[in-house]
Amino acid sequence: MRLHDEIELVGEVETVGALRGVVAETRCDILLLDLQMERSSMDDIGELSRLTRVIVLTANESTEMGMRALRLGAKGVVQKRFAIETLMTAIKTVADGLVWMPPSLQAELAEQENSPVRRLTPRESEIVRCVANGLRNAQVAQHLSISESTVKTHLNKIFQKLDVRDRLGLTHYAIKTGLVSLDRDS
Repeated sequence: MRLHDEIELVGEVETVGALRGVVAETRCDILLLDLQMERSSMDDIGELSRLTRVIVLTANESTEMGMRALRLGAKGVVQKRFAIETLMTAIKTVADGLVWMPPSLQAELAEQENSPVRRLTPRESEIVRCVANGLRNAQVAQHLSISESTVKTHLNKIFQKLDVRDRLGLTHYAIKTGLVSLDRDS
């Protein structure tokens, strides 16, 4: 079924389980994936994005969900509320090999790019993760095979860079910026 001069619908499914077969059979260029079919399809993005370019359609407007979909391999995120205005643009953009996302996700990416987290060295980021996961200085030192005084020196620099006063503030900052996750499964 031809939807537009440049777009042809080659398949449609009702369940997440049927997606892989249809994508493999039709060899479609782009998959429009509704995140809420009979179950959440978020966890299927990685595998599906290895088969074709995926544009996620979602009623969820949280930037966290959109960022997660992009990290998993989606090439576009379209919020259903704006689908009529943006879907064709998103499809054309992804077909051209680019990524499409709503302005709210673009703003989130720009904010993350300018975040102090970007200024932390890899070692400082490791130390922040250790502290945010509840390790004491001696445990951090042992875990990273460095001295406890080196851990203290790093922590002082980190506190200054991030403008936090204590370990609780550091932990809050690490969670807020995604250096650590509250989700123990990730």
